[in-house]
Parts: sequence; structure tokens; C-alpha cells
Amino acid sequence: MADLAIKGGSKAVTGSFPGWPIWDESDCQAVEDVVRSGQWWSVGGTRVPEFERKFAEYQGAKFGVCVPNGTISLLVALQAVGVKAGDEVIVTPYTFIASASAIVQANAIPVFVDVDLETFNIDPKQIEAAITDKTKAIMAVHIGGLPADMDAIMEIARKHNLKVIEDAAQAHGASWNGHGVGSIGDIGSFSFQASKNLTSGEGGIVTTNDQDIADIAWSIHNVGRVKGGAWYEHLVLGCNYRMTEFQAAILLNQMKKLDAETKLRNENGLYLDKRLSKIDGIAPQKRDERVTSHAYHIFALRYTGEEKTGVSRDKVLEALTAEGVPVSIGYLPLYRAGVFELSPEDCPLGCRFYGRTMDYTSLVLPNCERLSDSQAIWIPQNVMLSDRNTIDEIANAFEKVIENIEQLKD
Repeated sequence: MADLAIKGGSKAVTGSFPGWPIWDESDCQAVEDVVRSGQWWSVGGTRVPEFERKFAEYQGAKFGVCVPNGTISLLVALQAVGVKAGDEVIVTPYTFIASASAIVQANAIPVFVDVDLETFNIDPKQIEAAITDKTKAIMAVHIGGLPADMDAIMEIARKHNLKVIEDAAQAHGASWNGHGVGSIGDIGSFSFQASKNLTSGEGGIVTTNDQDIADIAWSIHNVGRVKGGAWYEHLVLGCNYRMTEFQAAILLNQMKKLDAETKLRNENGLYLDKRLSKIDGIAPQKRDERVTSHAYHIFALRYTGEEKTGVSRDKVLEALTAEGVPVSIGYLPLYRAGVFELSPEDCPLGCRFYGRTMDYTSLVLPNCERLSDSQAIWIPQNVMLSDRNTIDEIANAFEKVIENIEQLKD
């Protein structure tokens, strides 16, 4: 028996993890070039349209429209596919707040559907029961960079004449059945926030294969102007959601490394999955055989051993942290997060066009709650860029903690 680090033993992980973001002098030069050009604005600039074209093509989409951040990209995506006041949008509660708050900002109502316990993604088998006469769209969130079951979601959407928005904020480079996420539904949304696999600190883009949707998104992000229209003619209700040339310059430069980084994350992710899957009580996020590429923005797994060992997930997390593994518990159910916890009388999420009451306080979605409360463990994406020896040390740390779990009972 080895002493756990939390009990005074040696740490299992001796290596260091890559910092994030990874940058070099070429990123500095890209920004300097924008400064010296005097063209800092995207209107008339070259870098934003170049990045829109290249990133959309990278994900397999025909069109891209850049915006300042990933929350705005979700709002623009919702509005571009016709979500209006009083509509319902089906979404997972196991996601970042922006997935639901953007729906509210579009004056629509989030309808939460439980997740599949093994994949952490929305459970397609439970979507149809949530569809009403007010349902306008399904938001498929690719949690941790693992594509949701897009075959099932698209089949349901076609059957009920619903739009599909892909929240691919964590899924740069991910693909389903050989098709890049963000190109499968009606519109996709990506974030370039500081933690993301492709980052400019902040930033976002919507992608689509539909020319009409792309044109509406362009109008919304450009203060309601229409292509070919006059400068002071605003035919669509929009806002100034334009990206700067600085952001696009960094993204263009960072994108040169995205293929290699995604490949390394996949190799390390599959290897770590293989090793951890052999450990009793550890279940990595299930990867469907139709997933061509996983972005591994998060290496997600479940600790399922509490009933057998009597040791909680939180104690296992403390032990893993002491061993040198950077882990966290991940999301809380959104219906238990702040504004959604308010009573129907106090909750500001309704609108006069909805005509119904949405009471999130009575919602119980057992799989989401099981993940959040007692099972989910996350490892961040930069760790998946480590060398193989460090990945082995992470797996060794999990083995060490589980093999010596009796030490955590006191």
C-alpha cells in the first residue's frame, strides 16, 4: 500500500502542464501589424473576413459571421433562425449559463431536458416529450468538445419542423460522422474566450450552410444593415456585434496550430480513456463510434464508486489534487443556478407573449443532478497537450487513489 499524497506520501504527478494560451512572437507580430496598418475596425478590414472564411471552411460550413464573444454568437444564432418572443427552445441544463441566458435574451423560454449519464450530452430520447406547440428550436450543446448525437437530434428536428442550433463553444475541430460540428444543424455557435481551444481572449462566430440565415446573422451583427443597402439604412433590428481586426489577427495566427493541437488532444484523450476505463469506479465520458474527432476541451469522467467504497467524489477530488492532477467538479444544473432558482412570481424569465408560467424550482432531472452532485470530474484542455509521460502520471494518480481509497475513509 502506498501512502496517498494527501496523507503525506509523494505526489504521483511530477511533470508540469502546458500553460494557456500558448503564444509566441508571431502572435505579437500579428497584433503589431494591425496597429501599424491603422485599420483596427472590421469594416473595410481584411482579417475578419479572412478568418470568417477560413474557420467556417475548417468546420465544413459555407458561411461564418464573427462577433465579440460566444454569448453574443448564441444570441445571434437564435435570432437568425427565427426564435422570437414567447418561443420555447429545448436545451441541456448541464452547460454554461450562456446556453440558457442567450435564449432568455432572445425573449424565449429555455426548456431543460436531462442528459445521457454516460455522454454528459442532452439525451435525444427525452427531447420529444419536451416538445410543445411553442417549441421553435433545439440547442445541441457539445459538452467538453464531444459531439452530441446529431443524427437523432436532426431526425427529431425534421419530424417536428424545428430549427437546430449547435452550441459548439467547446468543440473547435470536433466532428460527427466526418462532418464538422457547427455545420450539421441550421446554425452553429463557437466561442474564442480565454479558456477555449482556439482563443483570442474573447470572440465568437456563427457558422451555417444556409445563405439566408447567414445574411440575417450578418445584418443582426452589423446594426441591422443589409448587404448592398445604404450605410444609414437599417432594415433589421440588430446591434453592433462586430469583431475587431485585433481579435481576428490573433485567431488567424493561432488557427495555424489548431490541427496539431486537436490531434494531440485526441491521441492523449483516447490513451487516457483506455487507461482509466480499466479502473473500478472510474468511467470516462462515453465516446460514440460516430465521433470522428473529439475536441477534448474537457476530459470528463465519472466517479461511480461511492456506493461501494463509502468515499465521496469530493474526497476523491481532494486526493487527486494532492497527487498533482488539476481536477474540478464541473457544472451545476442551470435550473439551480441563480436566476432560474427564483419562484415563478419573482422570476424575470417570462414575457407577455408566452402566456404560460415556467417554474424551474420544481424541476428534477436526475442524471444531470447525479453528475453535478456526486459523479462528474473534469480535467482541463491544456492538460491534454502534455507529453505522454505526464498523461501516464495522471493515470497512475487515479490508480493510486482508487487502490488506496481506504485511506480516505477517516
